[in-house]
Amino acid sequence: MEITVERVRRLINSQFPEWMNLEIKPVEKSGHDNRTYRLGSEMTIRLPSHERYASAVEKELMWLPIFKPLLSLPIPVPVAKGEPTDEYPLPWSINRWIDGDTVTHDNVRDLNQFAEDLARFLKELEAIDASRGIPAGVQNFHRGGSLAVYDDDTRTIIEKLSGQYDHKTLTEIWELALATRYQSAPLWLHGDVAVGNLLVRDGRLCGVIDFGTMGVGDPSSDLVMAWNFFDDASRETFLKIMNFDEDTIHRARGWALWKALITYEWNEKGSEASNWGKHVVDTIVRDYKQL
Repeated sequence: MEITVERVRRLINSQFPEWMNLEIKPVEKSGHDNRTYRLGSEMTIRLPSHERYASAVEKELMWLPIFKPLLSLPIPVPVAKGEPTDEYPLPWSINRWIDGDTVTHDNVRDLNQFAEDLARFLKELEAIDASRGIPAGVQNFHRGGSLAVYDDDTRTIIEKLSGQYDHKTLTEIWELALATRYQSAPLWLHGDVAVGNLLVRDGRLCGVIDFGTMGVGDPSSDLVMAWNFFDDASRETFLKIMNFDEDTIHRARGWALWKALITYEWNEKGSEASNWGKHVVDTIVRDYKQL
């Protein structure tokens, strides 16, 4: 869905005239599922880019105020809900701005410290009562559910890459991920623990954003940063603090492999996204061979 500053301005002026004099400008890294704009200096406007992401608005409005006092790091605080219009037919939201920069390897002071900070945040999230939470499924693209829903896509790409990667190794990694099911009580999970949703200030993790794919279920999909971002030492630190069994780690590696494979194969070769996918596949294969 095409979303412009002019369209956002009309939404604000018609539904929240008290803020009509505040500047609206797009953020540098707006995201894929949603488009994000600054509203003045203290708020953000968040608009789903497609109807498949619209259910996240109500979910965040309901649960983020419950999460906030139970977490030690800042998360988005809902301020208001925007209503659908003829021009923009989806619900949208206004949240408090969280100051910080999207994490990169260059702005993290100590990768092991960052791994510790992220792991402790995720353990806090998992400790929140999940008995009334939203089960994993279509609403959050199966994060926390069964990885088998992506079996066809993954095996098709593995076949395509058989001349580039050892088919047997990739298949082993994938089948290990599918071999077990989560047997414990469902836990809260963020659903998209990725560099675009982690904020850094003064070299430390300072905030976590975009809870649109949160749900309750198997927490293994929240561990993908182990291969998507961390090096060998910080991966070990992160997984040690997360303290899950080997089966959960296998499923987490499977989630990371699926994401890396589709990113590599479904984007133009040589693009930043495709190069990132290949790097993560390489990391996963190397890590697996060291087991």
